[in-house]
Amino acid sequence: MKANQTKQAIVIGGSMAGLLTARVLSDYFERVTIVERDPVQDQPEARKGQPQTRHLHGLLANGLQIFSYYFPDLPAALAELDIFMGDMGETMRWYTHGGYRMNFHSGLDGVTLSRPQLEFMIRQRVLARPNVTLRDNCAIKQLLTTPDKEQVIGVMVEQRGTVTEQVRLMADFTVDCSGRGSRTPQWLKELGYDAPPESEVKVDVGYATRLYKRDPDDPRGRQWVLVTPDVVNDNCFGGAFAIENGRWIVTMGGWGGNHCPTDEAGFLEFARNLPAPDVYNIISQSEPISEIMTHKFPSSLRRHYEKLSHFPAGYLVLGDTIASFNPTYGQGMTSAAMQVRVLDQILAASPSLNKVAPAFFKKAAKVVDIPWQMVVGEDFRFATTSGVKPPGTDLINRYTAKVNRASHDDEVVGAAFLQVMNLLAPPPSLFKPRVLWRVLRYKEERETAVAAPATRQPIRQN
Repeated sequence: MKANQTKQAIVIGGSMAGLLTARVLSDYFERVTIVERDPVQDQPEARKGQPQTRHLHGLLANGLQIFSYYFPDLPAALAELDIFMGDMGETMRWYTHGGYRMNFHSGLDGVTLSRPQLEFMIRQRVLARPNVTLRDNCAIKQLLTTPDKEQVIGVMVEQRGTVTEQVRLMADFTVDCSGRGSRTPQWLKELGYDAPPESEVKVDVGYATRLYKRDPDDPRGRQWVLVTPDVVNDNCFGGAFAIENGRWIVTMGGWGGNHCPTDEAGFLEFARNLPAPDVYNIISQSEPISEIMTHKFPSSLRRHYEKLSHFPAGYLVLGDTIASFNPTYGQGMTSAAMQVRVLDQILAASPSLNKVAPAFFKKAAKVVDIPWQMVVGEDFRFATTSGVKPPGTDLINRYTAKVNRASHDDEVVGAAFLQVMNLLAPPPSLFKPRVLWRVLRYKEERETAVAAPATRQPIRQN
């Protein structure tokens, strides 16, 4: 498609996936309208329809690279904030599988800031484009189609305000980025199409988050802190990131109903009982400046649009609308950014909008395959996880556990792991001979030593 070859595009949903999609569509359409259900303020905020945005988020290196491609001034703007920004390998304080990962120069830039702040910065840049507008406080009631229902030509919206009214918005192309709660499967059935097959893996993850005042001179603010479990001993996790405005954001939780308490004493005790003391040391020495906020995530859900043989022209779904992952792994924003990049490439090469959906769903499925395999595979380490387990999962998990333990002392293994974690390399790359040899030669007595239950007594820091 040539730039501005067609006139109007609509994006359903004004969260991160919707904003990135609108940015790409602005290169191909004369007008792009983002339709968002919630009211949107011109400030960082966690809206009603975004219950998870108040919690700890990670933007992986691949995601940061894609964001920076579409918004070249973003890295400089991030550098002006009072946040962590630096090489991920050099600055991680990551306890897992009985020990801390070895620090090394990875060449992968990381950044920690709140999700509302990041989304606000992206929204400012998207809406600064002259052909992009936002209609907030606006609910989608139904899709509008041609009489034969073969093509979506717009949406019927309910504009809320002093007076509620229904408005028809017409478009050449509509993309649903409304997330996990997307109504597209229902709309497809109402139009006579099949709903996409679904894969669901139940994890019963729950976590709690609190903000704390951070001393700008605290050297721990120049690290990103994670404590993740070895199921031999535990099924809980914790993380502490330095974010804007001199704050720590601390999130803790677990799988299979092992959720973090929300009372003061219980929250602190949960941190004390993590297998490493880093999170406890931070919160026990810091002033809380927020309530304790909770979020529950029952299951990872994937909708297989690539398996549909018939789909209306002029329509697409993207982001969590396709696959919603267990958020404890931090894959969601980067997966959405990778899908948007695929859409951009397809629009640049496609002579017709009618050919976009089949090509996109096929390629998006390959994008989603990687984080889905990683997340689902990891979740099946826990006996409480239920669903269809991919063949070979247990064998892969045993090898991955060895990879994690080898990363305590081996830079090459650690670098390979970070490439996979940041969605810059596929999981099979961990089986390359150079990595495989280092993992398998890792001394059995060292594995036994570091896999032993860690002391529960935190080491207090002065």
